Amino acid sequence: MKIILLLLSIIGRSSQLSIGECGTEARRPQITDIAVQCGTSSIELAIEICPVLYTGYNETLLILNQMLDTVCRATLDDSVTPPVARFSFPINMTHACGSIFKTTSAAGTGVFSDFSNIQTVNISGVVRSTDPTNGMITYNAELKYFFSCAYPLEYLINNTQIDVSASSIAIKDNNGSFISTLRMELFSDTNFTQPLVIPELGLELRTSVYVEVKATNLTGQYHVLLDQCYASISRLPSNSSIFNLFVPCSKDKFTTMMENGESQSSRFRFPAFRFIEQQNETVSTYYLHCIIRLCEKSACSTFLQCNNRRKRNTLDTAEPGITKSYTISSSEIITKGDSNESKDKPLIAKEEKDESAVGLGAAVGVLAIACLISLCVAAVFYKRLKY
Repeated sequence: MKIILLLLSIIGRSSQLSIGECGTEARRPQITDIAVQCGTSSIELAIEICPVLYTGYNETLLILNQMLDTVCRATLDDSVTPPVARFSFPINMTHACGSIFKTTSAAGTGVFSDFSNIQTVNISGVVRSTDPTNGMITYNAELKYFFSCAYPLEYLINNTQIDVSASSIAIKDNNGSFISTLRMELFSDTNFTQPLVIPELGLELRTSVYVEVKATNLTGQYHVLLDQCYASISRLPSNSSIFNLFVPCSKDKFTTMMENGESQSSRFRFPAFRFIEQQNETVSTYYLHCIIRLCEKSACSTFLQCNNRRKRNTLDTAEPGITKSYTISSSEIITKGDSNESKDKPLIAKEEKDESAVGLGAAVGVLAIACLISLCVAAVFYKRLKY
């Protein structure tokens, strides 16, 4: 402990800003001295540094969640007025500089209104001052700056990934915590071997799209269970209307469930469609979103029964046999906005023209033969009259 305090004492002298440069900003700390920005990939903290200097500290003596890692330390930004100490860390459970992740449940709203429970992840922590004073007493007050950010779990999983078709999630079982990857892929064949290639002009309407959601690095204890899959014209479904391919115990008549809750892959297919609100556009572009849970393989069948589904949704996610829900999205799907009827009409018209030409040729041929026969008969009568 003495070594750490000595190190902090040495580091604590490295601030390039002095109390004399603060002017009227040199004052006692206030609650409003910290600004928190809850971003989609990281959390940003900005703490006014002059009150910190006034209290006897500097930015090097502000420690985030008791983490001494250099990536978790503050940097001085004196390019703004008033100057601040900045912290920045990713919203990743394994690299969040010691921040606490807590999941709470509440009634689902909006696109998740079919569910009685939707989880929210609260990320919180504290920035504390570390007193470099040696001895039994100090005249420096302790500083504490608390922060927190709340994210709907579906938003957190869906929007902090560079590749939205794959999400890494932290799972905890009886053997501890591990990271599993959920991936959604689109295929063009029933064997799920040929990736779906979307032409530049879009898929033909009613083309079969095969969807697979697969977990990797997952223990044999769990299977993948799809709770709901829907399409939206926006990558963020809350920003647009949605079309449900299936919801608990109900599905669109054109959606075919091929495998669900039976292994570490869930599969279904649907015919390509377009959104009517994009009817004035040359193509229709949309995304698939699936709400996923992991169920223990011995209990998956019970969660697939409709008479238990609504009861399960009202329970806490700590219910034995099933994990909290995750959301994963596909890459964009593009379908043609028009049909091929207009392209077929010239071909039909051409065929009719050819048939007319053949009929006209036959008629001309018959007429020519009739004229020839008439000439022959006339010649015979002429010879008889002459002799």
